[in-house]
Amino acid sequence: MISTVAHSNWSQHRSFFQLSHPRLTVTVKPPLAPSLPPSMAMRPSIARFPLDPDSQDAAGVPWGVTVSPFAAVNEDGTKPAYGPDGEQIPRCENCWAYFNTHCELDQWAWSCALCGTLNGLNERDVERYGKERGTGKGSAAEMGSSFVDLEMPMEGFEEESMQARPVYVAAVDLASSEDFLELTKSALLAALEALSPGSLFGLATFSHKLGLYDVQGPVTVVKNVFIPPDSDRTITMDLEDVMPILSFLAPVETCKDKIAAALDTLRPTTSWERTTGAGQGVDGVLLGGRGFGATMEALINYLGSEYGTTFALARVFAFLSGAPDFGPGKLDTRRYGEQYASKGEDADRALLPEQTPFYKELAAVAVQAGVCIDIFAVTNEYTDLASLKFLSIESGGSLFLYPSTEDSTLPQDMYRMLSRPYVFNCILRLRTSSEFKIGHSYGHFFPDPQYENVQHIICCDSYATYAYDFEFAKVEGFSRHVSEPPVIQMAFQYTVVVPPEELSISELNSASRPKFSLKRRLRIRTVKYGTARNINELYDSIDAEVVLSILVHKVVLASLEQGVREGRALLHDWLVILAAQYNEAYKHIQHGGGGSTAADIDVSFSQCPQLQPVPRLVFALLRNPLLRLHEEGVHPDYRIYLQCLFSALDPSFLQRAVYPVLTSYTSPDKQAYPRHSLSRAALITSGSPIFLLDAFTALIVFYSSTADPSLPFPPPHDCLLRTTINKLKQERSITPKLMFIRGGQEDASAFENFLIEEQDVEGSGFTSIMGFVSFLEDIRQSVIEYVK
Repeated sequence: MISTVAHSNWSQHRSFFQLSHPRLTVTVKPPLAPSLPPSMAMRPSIARFPLDPDSQDAAGVPWGVTVSPFAAVNEDGTKPAYGPDGEQIPRCENCWAYFNTHCELDQWAWSCALCGTLNGLNERDVERYGKERGTGKGSAAEMGSSFVDLEMPMEGFEEESMQARPVYVAAVDLASSEDFLELTKSALLAALEALSPGSLFGLATFSHKLGLYDVQGPVTVVKNVFIPPDSDRTITMDLEDVMPILSFLAPVETCKDKIAAALDTLRPTTSWERTTGAGQGVDGVLLGGRGFGATMEALINYLGSEYGTTFALARVFAFLSGAPDFGPGKLDTRRYGEQYASKGEDADRALLPEQTPFYKELAAVAVQAGVCIDIFAVTNEYTDLASLKFLSIESGGSLFLYPSTEDSTLPQDMYRMLSRPYVFNCILRLRTSSEFKIGHSYGHFFPDPQYENVQHIICCDSYATYAYDFEFAKVEGFSRHVSEPPVIQMAFQYTVVVPPEELSISELNSASRPKFSLKRRLRIRTVKYGTARNINELYDSIDAEVVLSILVHKVVLASLEQGVREGRALLHDWLVILAAQYNEAYKHIQHGGGGSTAADIDVSFSQCPQLQPVPRLVFALLRNPLLRLHEEGVHPDYRIYLQCLFSALDPSFLQRAVYPVLTSYTSPDKQAYPRHSLSRAALITSGSPIFLLDAFTALIVFYSSTADPSLPFPPPHDCLLRTTINKLKQERSITPKLMFIRGGQEDASAFENFLIEEQDVEGSGFTSIMGFVSFLEDIRQSVIEYVK
């Protein structure tokens, strides 16, 4: 047995990552092609589940799944089968799971694939399924596929009066600069091109006052409401009295040019205006002028009055150039500074929690009002995204951060976000067979206050991904029911706005029908898994990308609750424990006598190909700004942005964000090798002249200093390298920044910063930063200490 007394914190760290049992691994297996698979509905971390708690404990591997509920295809690349009458599909009387292709069906009854309960069929279901039994196919979608989309009746809206028109509102920060407004204008012009005809668009501005724009008349009318400077006061005037909401919301198809003209009139408020409106500070220093909190509160209430009549979901795009510093929701940015050093406080831990519950509480109001908020922060100053993030992620929106207006991808991100389909008012429920259960769930949702393991998602697109980890509900695990394999069922109910071109002829001919129609649907995905007979089978079935995803969720949670230093310690100690258990399983650890030596310990997982990427991935995660310390120059807002981004990424994308893919080319038209380690040595030994680095948020083409001068630079638009780049850009949820660098002639630091495996601590001043080789040796010595 392995000793658990070598390190006072190891048992605590082990329990944190494993809930009740050891778990968690990581990804990145070097020979990996640059192209990514499409998002998949459900991906397990281990395809063959552990047989019982002892097997899970011995492996030390995380056990869970990631779920992309609105993914276009399932794990087999198959689209969901479509069917009507989702409300009529039979449900288990015991566990409430839905009937599916894995259930045993008799003439008058069916057995639940999840809990084994025998359920009776009513006459309607007997007639419906009786005709199809034996063929497995027919008009009932759930008889022919385990991945279905079924129509559901609309509830909560009067369909005849419901307009169902998509509503979008831009809230623009005028307490900003000309460059910021020019970038925002470009982004909104791109948004207007992406919006479908029939959409409604409203333009609002904020500084020390809130401005509403009516562009539907011959002349644009702007009406302003002053924001109270006190944090405990709100805008008392009803915005409907200032401007009727149907005057504020303009049809995009008829007013696009007028909206563009109104955007051209936007100007930053002058220092005189801000001083006059916001009040004079001490010695003439401006006290504030960015009334973001009051603006959001007023707009949510304004739009909420039309929820269920004019729209089913409104999206607000909030453009911020700095921290809210005026009126309700103003934030004190002084907490970011030198005073933490003098107070002896942990800056990483102090800057991660929110300083006010204002925006979290406002997000709850937004949810009730049917308003989803996306925040676009364009600033390199401290804006306290730790407080602001809740308004976006808890209302179903996204958080974007751009350090400057130069080379910003904001317009492309706006167009990309609005061009892809999304659904809203979603309910997600994951059910498991009775031998195991959900331990924790992770992602940008909020739990149902009444029902366990039910998550509400306000707005969801095909990229949105959530994670779950499992634990055994019974000590015997699956060992007593080998003939009944583990089953997981995802149920995802959502509303979608269907444009006119997707409606049926009868729906289009209905005189009372609006241009858009609301549809409620139920998506069900049921998957049956196998169990591992031994530890080799379990290790061989690992999906490293999914393991990394679960690991990142846990580390983010640890950082938020206990600080970045503790998150780093947990990650390091987890790898030590995993390596110790692997070495125990493969008999590398010698008990008794002189014990194990460094030569005995295998920290490269040489006998388990699926585990071999783990040390490299943990090292990369420790080097990522997500977990680097405040004193190393990591901006707290950037850390919060990464937490929000990583927590929503598909596992394949997340893996690239943590450990980028480095590919070599002998010429722009010929790939040399699909994967290299991130080191200068790899570049030199490859002998290739051209490299493509994919770090998810950045794509860098690097020409080595020894490259033949005759090679075209930058690569031509019709070559293989450009085709690959374009494909990678198209499949991203955000727009990666594209850079071309010629080694020896241009500053290559942007590329070289990603070469993290070199043992090079010169110039950093932080001796704790180790190269990968030193890191492995540290893990080996820690394993020896742990198993003593």
